Amino acid sequence: MDELKQQIKEVIIDSLDLEDVKPEDIIDSEPLFGSGLGLDSIDALELGVALKKKFGVKFSSESADNKKHFASVNALAEYISAEKAKA
Repeated sequence: MDELKQQIKEVIIDSLDLEDVKPEDIIDSEPLFGSGLGLDSIDALELGVALKKKFGVKFSSESADNKKHFASVNALAEYISAEKAKA
């Protein structure tokens, strides 16, 4: 799971061009939006596309669970792991 979290952090940094952020700067349990990393809805769209390319997981724009999945690196790792287990 730690390797998956590291990959997620790299995708966040690369896809959103966060030049001053390193993977170790992102705390696994810290919120990605608002008070934590400070991402916004445009970042969520870009990140969703990047995660789909990297891990083959889909996020539905109609899904109320998206907010839960994108809550933190931990939440994204759990979702990606669960989706991969289904495949």
